[in-house]
Amino acid sequence: MFIDQVTITVQAGNGGNGCSSFRREKYIPLGGPDGGDGGRGGDVVLEADPNLTTLIDLRYQKIYQAEHGRPGRGQQMTGKSGKTLLIRLPPGTLVKDKDSGDLLVDLKQSHQQFVIADGGNGGRGNLRFQSSTQRAPRKLEPGWPGGRKNLFLELKLLADVGIIGFPNAGKSTLISKISNARPKIADYPFTTLVPNLGMVRLEEGESFVAADIPGLIEGAHSGKGLGHQFLKHIERTRLLLHLIDFSDPDGEAILSRYYKLQTELKRFSSELSQKRQILVATKADDPQAQKNILDLQVLMTELNPMFFSISSLSGKGIQPLLWEIKEGLSSEEKTI
Repeated sequence: MFIDQVTITVQAGNGGNGCSSFRREKYIPLGGPDGGDGGRGGDVVLEADPNLTTLIDLRYQKIYQAEHGRPGRGQQMTGKSGKTLLIRLPPGTLVKDKDSGDLLVDLKQSHQQFVIADGGNGGRGNLRFQSSTQRAPRKLEPGWPGGRKNLFLELKLLADVGIIGFPNAGKSTLISKISNARPKIADYPFTTLVPNLGMVRLEEGESFVAADIPGLIEGAHSGKGLGHQFLKHIERTRLLLHLIDFSDPDGEAILSRYYKLQTELKRFSSELSQKRQILVATKADDPQAQKNILDLQVLMTELNPMFFSISSLSGKGIQPLLWEIKEGLSSEEKTI
């Protein structure tokens, strides 16, 4: 199951109490104070784990508590500090304060760590309060409370290329052809219900990550269909593949789908609509698609000079497309 939003509460450990104690040694009837300090409470630390792609592990547990520090002891012994609680999250997780809405950290890098709640300091033992005027203090200090935060976690997948299009455009078939992703594929709309990430490996050790999101429909920006809730997962991509099913006998419908999807992107996010796009005519092995490609090629090239036709079943046109993606990503790197 793919979960990209959860709310949790994190509680760092409290510091241990200081100790009030006096030396008890043979031949020293009036030993001085020797109470040790309490141990520090455990921190709560977030870490981006590259092996995770969903927040499902946090769905059922709502409170995460780090270990408390242990009290101090006699003979000037400091209490044991509480263990740090490590919470692993998928890279691309935005961590926000649920109460204020402030962004606390964006875990973009694999193995990136962030202390989200500090453990409380241990209280001071009575040894700390000894002075020239207070030779036998009984005073001790309680441990300090650990930090507590209510968090809203939102995952935005990290991918180089986002694959977009209306339902049944061939997005899942393409990503299964070019990468290690194995999404469900069938000849009906809304087969894809969750985003799919795939590693695409090129020659000479080069590679990129592609994300296939559920098909969009008109009005997706305002919440219609399935794809709208996943558009955020392509906001971090550097390049978009816009797939259009060219096997439709109605050429006007093909053009209409192109304009409608561009409108949905713009209404969702102007920044998203301005990303570099490659326009891809799919199902090029179909006779009707071949006719439409010939009829519309000049117009489509005017709309987007980077226009390709492919067949994911036969593999036709895929290799040139992959090299164009590579060139597009290289160009984006140079402009960053």
